[in-house]
Amino acid sequence: MRSKAMKGFNYFQPTEICFGSGRLSEVGAAVSRWGKRCLLVSVPEFPEFSSLYKRVKDLLKARGVDVAHFDGVIPNPTTAVVTAGAVMAKEHRADVVLGLGGGSSMDAAKAIAVEATHPGTAWDYLFFREKQPTARTLPVVTVTTTSGTGSQVTQVAVVTNLAEKNKSALYNSILYPKISIVDPELVRTAPPSVTASTGFDVFAHAFESYINPAGSYYTDLMALEAIRLVSLYLPRAVADGSDLEARSRMAWADTLAGLCIANSGVTLPHGIGMAMGGLYPHVAHGRALAAVYPAMMRFSYQAAEPEFAAAGRILDPSLQPLSDSEAARRSGEAVDRFLKDINLWTRLEDLGIPEGEVRRLAEASLILPDYRNHPRVADVDEVFDLLNKSFCDEPENKRK
Repeated sequence: MRSKAMKGFNYFQPTEICFGSGRLSEVGAAVSRWGKRCLLVSVPEFPEFSSLYKRVKDLLKARGVDVAHFDGVIPNPTTAVVTAGAVMAKEHRADVVLGLGGGSSMDAAKAIAVEATHPGTAWDYLFFREKQPTARTLPVVTVTTTSGTGSQVTQVAVVTNLAEKNKSALYNSILYPKISIVDPELVRTAPPSVTASTGFDVFAHAFESYINPAGSYYTDLMALEAIRLVSLYLPRAVADGSDLEARSRMAWADTLAGLCIANSGVTLPHGIGMAMGGLYPHVAHGRALAAVYPAMMRFSYQAAEPEFAAAGRILDPSLQPLSDSEAARRSGEAVDRFLKDINLWTRLEDLGIPEGEVRRLAEASLILPDYRNHPRVADVDEVFDLLNKSFCDEPENKRK
């Protein structure tokens, strides 16, 4: 917990969370509370999703909801994807949007809800713009099928602009989903690689909210519990996707971590991850985080020793008897082992990041304000050095 004197804080969470196995059966009732003409937003109807999509549509229709299905979402959804979805929403005269899937589908649903009801495009309403989404925004309901992004309980919609090679976000309270259904049974078919990547994003959300100065005693409680759950149950979920207990605990950890970042935010690693997604859209967000976390831990631990020590002890109980200073120093080793345990040990080289573009990535990593909330605020040269240390497993990296 925070070693500083207890301070005042605000906490806001308007999303109604419906958590538990079998809760998908309530999707028709949930959506019909907010509208009768629904745009269903998802990735394409691959064979493994066909039965899920049919069931959701049947449940909606049974409640008298007229459904149009936009299945054009891709990982790191683009402005073009959002526009295509918004066009369909307007043609269908949708009065509610249902995001079904992982973070990409839920983020796209939020952005579509804005673009379908406002002049211009969703990109015109990014968090730093003067223009912001209004109450005209369509209500959003979410059903999450991964345990990773926390988007089901946040006011964030991440969008990639391919023309600008930029990944940024809408951030406004109007984007909180009205209702979120978190049914762990829907995650059981996620493959091990996706489970590991999205699951490490849960850890990163929780940890970064914990070390964020904007955090509070309330978010700390949730963050530490999420870290504990990830440490115990993510390896199990990776090893056996049908392990419903592990899936349930990870779904809850994901939700807790989402509740944290909605109120405290993320830090430097997410700024780097967002920049990487903008420049290299093929890179999965969780893998981007995994690539930079080992070097980030070693760069940062002295600036927040009690917090790094607490996380290190959760990942590696053998650090319990050590001083905060020593446990914090060794927290990076604990993260290394954890990444290897879940088969997510990743370097920038493995992600296809061109060696000659590391400096460009460093500069892009400081565009979003996340780095300012990091315990040790980095300049571009320090980020460049951190990324060099993340490039490959060579003992010394001396790229210029």
